[in-house]
Amino acid sequence: MKQKISKRQEAILAGFSGNHKLAKSLFNDEDAKVRSAALSSLEKLGKLSKEILNKAICDTSSEVRKRGIEIIAKRDEPLPLKTLEDEDPLVLETACWAAGEKEKPSSELIRKLCSIAKSHEDQLCRESAVAALGSIGSPSGLETVLSALKDKPAIRRRAAIALAAFDDPKVDDALKESLNDRDWQVRQIAEDLLDANRVISSVEIGPRPN
Repeated sequence: MKQKISKRQEAILAGFSGNHKLAKSLFNDEDAKVRSAALSSLEKLGKLSKEILNKAICDTSSEVRKRGIEIIAKRDEPLPLKTLEDEDPLVLETACWAAGEKEKPSSELIRKLCSIAKSHEDQLCRESAVAALGSIGSPSGLETVLSALKDKPAIRRRAAIALAAFDDPKVDDALKESLNDRDWQVRQIAEDLLDANRVISSVEIGPRPN
């Protein structure tokens, strides 16, 4: 007797069989896992419209919203600002990561990342926002990254790495101060980046003429 497959399995298989109509219909299912699987299949088949994607990032399920944001991160379209206001920390953390994947993000998006990095109660969200600011490398995010060097150890490590993206005299000063950080990994990152900066400077200056 042939075993009946679940709707979630149907949604997954639709992505392999090319049945985008089935995937689209299953996106309206009451089960969030089915909707999430259908969303992935529609993207796999190149049939995921902006309308459905916008519905996904506004879904009542955090699982569906998170999957929608992961998909947007790989697309050319900008990340909707509302994703950086999600109440679920795991979704917000994903949105911060997605923001860091975007080229030429808006100034408003950077401001939201700065706000999350400075004051969000969830440590992983702050860490993800700092990482995104480092990935973007906008000068307007530098002060926030510098202030993150006073946060929890994991965030200080992320901030030290993020400083590599900025070209500012404050960077070397901050890295030198981080050589005395309580966390050995922060100290190691700071030392490695300072050494790299010295190598780059020596190459730019070049050998002295005889």
